[in-house]
Amino acid sequence: MTKQRYLTLILVLGSLTAIGPFSIDMYLPGFRAIAESLHTTTENVALSLSSFFIGISAGQLLYGPLLDRFGRKRPLYFGLSLYIIASVGCYFAGSIQMLVGLRFVQAIGSCAAAVASMAMVRDLFPVKDSAKVFSLLILVLSASPLIAPTVGGYVTVSFGWHVIFLILATIAVLITLAVIFILPESYPPDPSYSLAPGPIIGSFLGVLKTPQFYTYCFCGALAFSGLFAYISASPIVFMEGFKVSAKSYGWIFAILSVGFIGSSQVNSRLIKKYKSEQIVNTALIALVVIAVAFLIGAIQGGLGLVGTTAMIFGVLCCVGLIAPNTSALALAPFEKNAGVAASLLGASQMAIGAMVSVGISLFKSKSAVPMASIIIVSSAMALCLVLIGRQFIKTKVAAKQGGMEAH
Repeated sequence: MTKQRYLTLILVLGSLTAIGPFSIDMYLPGFRAIAESLHTTTENVALSLSSFFIGISAGQLLYGPLLDRFGRKRPLYFGLSLYIIASVGCYFAGSIQMLVGLRFVQAIGSCAAAVASMAMVRDLFPVKDSAKVFSLLILVLSASPLIAPTVGGYVTVSFGWHVIFLILATIAVLITLAVIFILPESYPPDPSYSLAPGPIIGSFLGVLKTPQFYTYCFCGALAFSGLFAYISASPIVFMEGFKVSAKSYGWIFAILSVGFIGSSQVNSRLIKKYKSEQIVNTALIALVVIAVAFLIGAIQGGLGLVGTTAMIFGVLCCVGLIAPNTSALALAPFEKNAGVAASLLGASQMAIGAMVSVGISLFKSKSAVPMASIIIVSSAMALCLVLIGRQFIKTKVAAKQGGMEAH
């Protein structure tokens, strides 16, 4: 594979991965405007974020088997088409109930792109390069937190929040064209793959029983929940708590995203010297320490805007190191069921993200305490999980080696 071809594939796969985050980040600055337009509260508008997380979590489980049965591109076309239709529907939404429902449908469409892109990384690139490829995907993905909230803030002020969803629909159309003309079919349809409930459940259970998968899948999902806690709470904390404007919030969001983006790119260099497991362990310990300091500062009320921003920056730096490595480690054991594994990986992240989002809305607090509380609990659980799971992985490897020696 030539370098130009390599970079082109990364760009298209990264764009697919970015559809979901763009759908989240671009409309965040419009929370207050949406609430005023639809005669509701920002807490109720946050439910449209929760419904998106729920939709993208459930939908990923749907697309996994379809990607393994029909190849990667046909289910991807369906998902992108559904996303475009739902995005146009959001433009015409006249009530918060309608917006919440359409955001769910929009999520069902977008998760086809998320699952397909992860599965195609496993299809197109060697296993040893997976962590590096995921880091490069995050580099493309970084366009979302850097550009989307800033653009969303200006669009909301200048044209109204509805226009944001037309922009999202247009982006999806352009990405669909790139998939048609640039992206290869990386996995041929497999007629032998059954879509009956029994075999599908069997495939999911087979993946879930793999110690390396469940250890790093759920470890990554728990660590990633810190990002979801930030995304869900930040419009309320910054715009309601600290009284920043929609435009200023967009800039703060973009600046904070540098932590996530920068650390994910540092990771592509670190993996040349260290194992992914080592990076995950170190980053998890750092995340727990930062989360403790964040919670103490938030409870005491002495952090202020600058201190809160600094703590979130540290959290995002840690998550940026953890995410690509846990994804690569979780998918490494699979070749035949990469679509199912990728769907479970993404679904677990979004399921926890949905719970975090709902939890943030239930707190009904304008302080950073709920955000910090969720981050410290989830990061501590992730650290415990990886320490325990490592023992199961060693046992599995030892048993496999013993079986091979016996033969």
